[in-house]
Amino acid sequence: MSTDGTACSPRPWPQVPACYGWLSLDRRGRWRLQGEPVTHRGLLAFLNQHYASEEDGAWFVQNGPQRVFVRLDYTPFVLRMGADGGLLTHTEAAAGPASAVHVDDEGSVLIATAAGIGLLDDRELPAFVDECRGADGAAAEIEAVLACAGVSWRGLPLQPIGRAEVAARYGFRADPQP
Repeated sequence: MSTDGTACSPRPWPQVPACYGWLSLDRRGRWRLQGEPVTHRGLLAFLNQHYASEEDGAWFVQNGPQRVFVRLDYTPFVLRMGADGGLLTHTEAAAGPASAVHVDDEGSVLIATAAGIGLLDDRELPAFVDECRGADGAAAEIEAVLACAGVSWRGLPLQPIGRAEVAARYGFRADPQP
């Protein structure tokens, strides 16, 4: 309400152009601004809180009226294993249950979760491999994990995938352009 008792109508956001090419997400889930790592805690919290996607799979950070589109070094999420064994996204949110596990042609592990597709942080690979099991229930050898040869992780079979097909299969745009 204004001081004279009449209702105030909200001011519309100013028209500002979207921003491209400034913000990126690397393979370890680190934000980068013009290639430089973001280290300021407040800015990191802001980026994590305002990270979202458009229907066409372009990921962005909403900065007031402006969308700052994010170039992804691989997937929209980078996953880590939490202390309780659950998966966390690089934004520190629970990723939810896994529905598929892939090993790409470069040996990277990708996990489809309720939050979306995520690259497993490479620092988590030893723990991931320790949880992989062969068809007989025994610990899987690394060669079998990389080949997706009858290996499962937490009951989900490892499936091969080509890196070039990940974005199309999981519906995201790695490098949004105007």
